This record gives sequence, structure tokens and C-alpha cells, in this order.
Amino acid sequence: MTRVLYIIFTLMLCVNFTHAQSTDHTAENLFSTNIEGPAFDKNGNLYVVNFQKDGTIGLVKPDGTVELYVTLPEGSTANSIQIDSKGCMFLADFTGHNVLKLDPKTKQVTVHAHNDKFNQPNDLCINKKDQLFASDPNWKESTGQIWRIDPNGKTTLLMDGMGTTNGIELSPDEKTLYVNESVQKKVWAFDVDASGNISNKRLFAEFPDYGFDGMKCDKKGNVYITRYGKGTIAVLSPQGKQIKEIQLKGKNCSNLVFGGKDGKTIFVTLQDRKGMEKYHNDIPGKKY
Repeated sequence: MTRVLYIIFTLMLCVNFTHAQSTDHTAENLFSTNIEGPAFDKNGNLYVVNFQKDGTIGLVKPDGTVELYVTLPEGSTANSIQIDSKGCMFLADFTGHNVLKLDPKTKQVTVHAHNDKFNQPNDLCINKKDQLFASDPNWKESTGQIWRIDPNGKTTLLMDGMGTTNGIELSPDEKTLYVNESVQKKVWAFDVDASGNISNKRLFAEFPDYGFDGMKCDKKGNVYITRYGKGTIAVLSPQGKQIKEIQLKGKNCSNLVFGGKDGKTIFVTLQDRKGMEKYHNDIPGKKY
């Protein structure tokens, strides 16, 4: 009987823990330890923050080579990239305490949003109305906030009194907002109304160990969470049940993005390797 239980337990582990064929997309040590925020534009160009040094954005070619795209103003360091329907790039500037806007035609960088109550905007997601949602942690105090930033730059504090808010993502139907807390190891879900306000805070998932960072959803609404320090991507169903966990080569995975021709390639930023890995997924990202 003991042997039967052992076999069943082993099979369960095999179902939930997947050793994907993760491969290097870029070489190591091309970025700073703050590599983060991978984002594709509508033309399939991949942008990643902090190429060679903090305060830059790199353009990652399909073959994994990288070139400098833009250098941000002195004092600014981006941690996240989102691109709106017009192709404008928005950056969570955690050292400048702003959300920046980058014009793709001129590469001019301006302050899109600022609020004196910002801690340090960390991660962003965007809806079809071009409203941004920003996590805003205070790492020193292990607290955090959630903001909405409208297309005109108006800031609205949606929630305060949270833990260390980090990864943030909308469901494919944009009716649910997911926000994780790195230090507290919890993932929360909120209802989102037509105006972009949130309500009905509820615990979506909780883990006993390691940290969290960026999150993304696939087309079916599954949530992909980077397990910082563990070197895995945890995949949770819309009900919060873990479906599988993907093992990466690096440990300090900071964010991910869906891409490739069919949207089924997942590109991951690794801060310990200062570069990117990728692997093939069975479901495309929500935008494909």
C-alpha cells in the first residue's frame, strides 16, 4: 500500500511540475540586475528595460541580439513597459517616482503621471481603453498601493493598506484584476467595473515560500506568475488552482511576456543571469 501511495504521489508531482525545454533567448550579462518589463509592440518588436545599465531600454531582436533603443532622462529607471493602442510606450519609473510616456516616433520621454503619494511605481498593465493599472510598493515598510492612470494622466488611488504589491495583470475579459504581494506571498483578485474601479478584494492564491514578481494571463484566463528565487513560472487556473509549474534555468525570474508568431512563446527576464530565456507554451497569450 505504501508503494502504491508513493507511485501516486510521484505521478501527481509529474503532472504539476513540468520541466519545459527552456532555452536562452539572449546571452547572459547583457542587462543590469534590474532586467524587467518585457513588452511587444504591434509590429512584434520586443523591448526590455535596463540594457547594459540602469536607465535604458533595449530592443531585443528575434535572434536574441540586443541594441540600445533609448536612454531615459537622468534619475529615471524603468521597471515595466506597457504599450497603448496608439503605440505609445508607458514606463513605471521607480527611481523617478513617475509613470513616463515615450513617443515611438520621436523617442521623446515625458512624465505622463505623477502623484506625491506614489511610493515607486513598479509594474503596469493596460486595458483596451488605454487605462493603466500600477502596483506601487513600499519595500522598506512592506506595504503597497494600487493606482489607475487614465489616458489623460489623471491618477486614482484604487487601494492602499496592502502588502508589497508587485505583479499586476488583467484577465482576458478585463473584469478581474490580479495583484500579487512579494513579501506576503499572496495573490489577490478584484472585480473591475466599466470605469476601471475595483472592488470585492479576495484571496486568489497563497504560497508558503519564495517571492513573486511579474504576472501575465493566457487566452483562457490562466495566470502565469514568476516565482522569484525559485526559478519557476507557476500557472494557476482562473479559480486559483495551480495547474503546473515550469522550471527555468535561472532563479531570479522577474517578468514574462507572450510572443512569437502564434503567441505561444513565453519570454522570461532573469535578473541573476542578466538575460532572457524562452520556452514554448500550449496556450497563446491573451492578446493573441
